[in-house]
Amino acid sequence: MVHYERYVQLKKGVVAAVVYEEDVNGNNKLLGSHNTLGLLCGGSAAGGYYNYQYYFNLSIKRTRPKLLYLLLLTLLSCTLIVAPQFCFLPSTFPLLYSTGAEDKGLISDANASLCSSVSNGTICCERNSVRTDVCIMKGDVRTQPSSFSVLLYTPSNSTNDYISRVSDLSVDGKDELQHEKIKPYTRKWESSTMATIDELHLISKTQNYGVRHQCDVKHDVPAVFFSTGGYTGNVYHEFNDGLLPLFITSQQFNRKVVFVIVEYHDWWITKYADILSLLSDYPPIDYSGDKTVHCFPEAIVGLRIHDELTVNSSLMEGNVSVRDFRNILDQAYRPRILDIIQEEEREAELLKDNFPALQKLRNPPITKKGKNRHVVVKPKLVIMSRNGSRSIMNEDLLVKMAEQIGFFVEVLRPNPTTELAKIYRSLNSSDVMIGVHGAAMTHFLFMRPGSVFIQVVPLGTNWAAETYYGEPAKKLGLRYIGYEIIPEESSLYEDYAADDPVLSDPDSVNNKGWEYTKKIYLDRQKVQLDLGRFGKRLARAYSYFSGGKKRKHIRRSMQ
Repeated sequence: MVHYERYVQLKKGVVAAVVYEEDVNGNNKLLGSHNTLGLLCGGSAAGGYYNYQYYFNLSIKRTRPKLLYLLLLTLLSCTLIVAPQFCFLPSTFPLLYSTGAEDKGLISDANASLCSSVSNGTICCERNSVRTDVCIMKGDVRTQPSSFSVLLYTPSNSTNDYISRVSDLSVDGKDELQHEKIKPYTRKWESSTMATIDELHLISKTQNYGVRHQCDVKHDVPAVFFSTGGYTGNVYHEFNDGLLPLFITSQQFNRKVVFVIVEYHDWWITKYADILSLLSDYPPIDYSGDKTVHCFPEAIVGLRIHDELTVNSSLMEGNVSVRDFRNILDQAYRPRILDIIQEEEREAELLKDNFPALQKLRNPPITKKGKNRHVVVKPKLVIMSRNGSRSIMNEDLLVKMAEQIGFFVEVLRPNPTTELAKIYRSLNSSDVMIGVHGAAMTHFLFMRPGSVFIQVVPLGTNWAAETYYGEPAKKLGLRYIGYEIIPEESSLYEDYAADDPVLSDPDSVNNKGWEYTKKIYLDRQKVQLDLGRFGKRLARAYSYFSGGKKRKHIRRSMQ
């Protein structure tokens, strides 16, 4: 499933969004809307937003505020504070597809920890984020998968400050001190998606009532509970909604933490075992499948998330950043890549013995120069190839042009079964990556900071391409080039008149709704690159690495 969302800046500090989702059958549903002004008007950050219809013209251009406008704005602000009941907020807006961004103003507020200090025997929940809920339990924490519960037992003579906050009681609720409900997945605002996520009940009870519950496995380290449901299966979501939030949430424990997974998938564990082993020293637990009672001194239920495919170092202990996450990837895949290299060396020896002429084809071409015979290597360019929609129709010519410019070119055609270590190896040893906007662009995380990432941006995808891959790539330290195609480079140019809005005004088409975006710009569009125009970007990338001169050989990590 893919979902799309439009964020609209009404004025500074006020953002509203409408979220749509495409299900596996291609049907589209309006999931809801949210905004930041709701907080000023008494709306709840957890979803209690006002729901008034409001339409406006997106083509209105910003103008310099006049004095009268400032006075009216001041009066309106006072009105909002004095009489919030008169507030009205937009709930339905034209659509620009995306994968779930969040206004930067919301991000910092959403991740400010309200539970930085939790006393023993209590449950503290942070629900101020649009994207995720996180609850912290400290004390005698025990799993009870039969009822989808996590129990916290407190001494019978203790005073619980949270008794007054009890909002829901079970059948035997008389013994409950606190009851919280949470779905531990990082797409909180998408109601239809969250409806598929298992809900956990976090219940604190007095110890007298917990005698019958035994600890089958007692852990002396904390637990982190999270779900691998939802959009798991799509590489963008696996990193953005899962692995990066898991890194953000668990980093503080320095691997002394147990992962308890709701909606556990064996294939996901296998696929990301190398990364998980560097985030935790313990095997993950299948919450539903493991019927034993696990006991922990502390538990975090839910994952924190910052922004798209990144880590906000200002919110992390020790200023940990997305580069530290990339270092984790480097450590995770290094052993397997070294094994692959050894396998190739053995194959190369066989080739050398039996087919000497073929051996030279296994290595990038090199050049020797000068009396000192300095070995130089051509900058390596990797093309992330696509089949079907948004593919590069003249990819073969692109390869030839790149080789003529001076690149050593590798065309990478990954599929769902391609080993991630092999993809990592290719991109980690590359200097430039080219790809058309899509989920596979998530692999920019595999590139070394300082490398060049060129994203081909089809018609109608400008905002999403920049938001979900362009900006995060810059935060990783890549040199990002967004190549926005012109109508003549789109296959749609053959299907529509030059003055048709599909070609001349893609925003107006996107504003009609997700079904138009999907049908026209995502499913039906291919790219025929103007090689003269695109070649200028490639030449610029080449000059960045060559500096006008052949560079000395640099040993690339795990090439």
